[in-house]
Amino acid sequence: MAKTNPLQFVQQVRGEVAKVVWPTRREVVLTTIMVFIMAALTATFFSLVDLGIRTGLAAVLTAF
Repeated sequence: MAKTNPLQFVQQVRGEVAKVVWPTRREVVLTTIMVFIMAALTATFFSLVDLGIRTGLAAVLTAF
């Protein structure tokens, strides 16, 4: 494995970072909002599933 000196390493890192396409502020805000909406929908879904299972289990256990 070839060794690079620290100066070459820093130059290579800067070159790679320059190639990165950073998201715009609008993209970050929209993506963040979408994540919060999906998290809320997922939480609601699993809460309803839990409520349904709990209610069904309670009905089965009280019937016997």
